[in-house]
Amino acid sequence: MRFFQTAISALLIGTAFAAAASAQKTRPRRAEPSKPPASRGVAPLDVRAAREKVETQRWNTSQFIDVLGPIAQEIENTSEAAKRQNLPRSIIDKNEQNKKRVIAAIRNLRVGIANLESEFRTRSSLRRYLSTIQGATDLVASSEDLALAGKFVAAKDPLRDVLKKLTDTLNVMPK
Repeated sequence: MRFFQTAISALLIGTAFAAAASAQKTRPRRAEPSKPPASRGVAPLDVRAAREKVETQRWNTSQFIDVLGPIAQEIENTSEAAKRQNLPRSIIDKNEQNKKRVIAAIRNLRVGIANLESEFRTRSSLRRYLSTIQGATDLVASSEDLALAGKFVAAKDPLRDVLKKLTDTLNVMPK
């Protein structure tokens, strides 16, 4: 049970820091060579920045899925055990707290994905890649709905689809 609490706490902290870190990343600008960017084959700066954000969200989603697996199973097992037998109130309360933490973490993930998808909608240089990332926010929302319904293990499936969308987006974006 201690591992379970530690994992949930690490998940929440990691999600919060990842969202803050992605907003703070800046790289020093280098002097541009005399060749025009089109002749070098390098993507424009805003496309490269968006690619980094997609990579960050892909990593966050992947880590979240990896951490969510055992936690989701433990939450559902504890919930089933509470229905079948009389568990101590402290275990039931901790399980409820863990449920709330996982749901909050999914919401935080949804905010990051929604911001990313919104950026692809609003920037003209990114609109050509919108079709590959479009719908990712809805998938995270369906994952949240499943978690709210108590189906934490099943909540991973839409997140796997989000991961596929983010990977597909990275594959079509220039480096």
